[in-house]
Amino acid sequence: MIRLDPLTASPLPANPAAPPAVPAWALANYGASNDIDAAFRVGAALASLDTLARAQPAWAGAWRQRMALKCAAAGMRLAGRAEDEAALRDAWLLRADGADPGPAGAILGAWRQLVLQPPAVSADRLAKVAEMLGLAWGNEALTDLCTQIEELAGSQRPAPFAAATIAARVVAMRPDAELFAWWLADLVLARGLRWPRPLPLMIARAFGPVFRAEAGGGMRIRPGQKGFERAVCVALVQGAAEACRLAAELSRRAERLLAVAPKLRAKGAGDVIFLLLSEDAVSGSLTTKSLSRFASRRLFERLLQLDAVRELSGRTAFRLFGL
Repeated sequence: MIRLDPLTASPLPANPAAPPAVPAWALANYGASNDIDAAFRVGAALASLDTLARAQPAWAGAWRQRMALKCAAAGMRLAGRAEDEAALRDAWLLRADGADPGPAGAILGAWRQLVLQPPAVSADRLAKVAEMLGLAWGNEALTDLCTQIEELAGSQRPAPFAAATIAARVVAMRPDAELFAWWLADLVLARGLRWPRPLPLMIARAFGPVFRAEAGGGMRIRPGQKGFERAVCVALVQGAAEACRLAAELSRRAERLLAVAPKLRAKGAGDVIFLLLSEDAVSGSLTTKSLSRFASRRLFERLLQLDAVRELSGRTAFRLFGL
C-alpha cells in the first residue's frame, strides 16, 4: 500500500490525473506592465497552485523534490559553482550512507529540507540552513531575523511582497547571503499563504529575463533594488505555471507506475514504489531489508520494460531512476 503523510494528506478535487493549471492570460507575454498588473497576475497563478500546495497526492514528494533540485541547481551560480542537476543528483545519491555530500550536495540538502518541513522558523533551524549554504551567521542576528519573519507574517502584507521584503532585508544585512535570501523568500511565501509546506519556486528564475532591468544594460535586479517586487510577482507566475505543468507530468507517470504495481512480484517492490513516488530519484543499486542489490537491479529493469520509470543518469552503471 502506498503511504501518505497524514499531516498534509488531502485529495485533489475531481480528477487527480489532471492537476490545476495557471490561466493562459496570466502568462501572456510573461511580463507585467505595472505593479498592479503584476499583483493581479500572481494572485491568479498562486490561486491555481494553492490546490496542489495543500493536497497530498501519492506523487507529491517526487514533485516537491524535483522542484527542490531545480532550485538548488540554479543556486549553484550564486554559490560560484558549476554543478548542474545531474551532478547534484550524483552528489546526493551516490555517497555512502551518512557521508558528507560536499558543498554542492549540502546546498541541495537545504532545499530538500525546505520542502520537508512546515514553514516555521527558529534560530536553530536557520543556523543549520545557513551552515548548509556555506554561511557563518551569529545566533543573535538569526534570532533577529526570526523576529522579522514573524512580524511580516503578522503584518497581513500580501505573501509575494512579504517574500520580496525578507529577501531584501537579508541581502541588506549580508550582501553575501543572497542564496539564503531566496531560500527564506520561499518559506515566507508559504507562511503568508498558509501552505503546510513551502514550495521551492523563486531562485530558479533569479538569472532569467524577469530579473533583468530594462535600463542599465540589462543588469540583474537583486533583492532590494528598484523593480524587485514586481519581478518577484512575475517570477512567481512563471514558477507556479511550471510547477503545475510538472505536477501534470508526474501525475501521469505516477498513474502508470501504480497501474503496473500489481505485476511486480519482487518482495519489497512496494517500498521501491513508495520511494519513486516520494523522491526525485532512486539509486538503481538500492538495498533494503527485503531487496538485495541484485534484486533491486532486476526490479528497476522490469519497471523500465513496463515503461513505469525513467533512467535519469544516462549511464550504464551507477544508474538513477525516477518518475
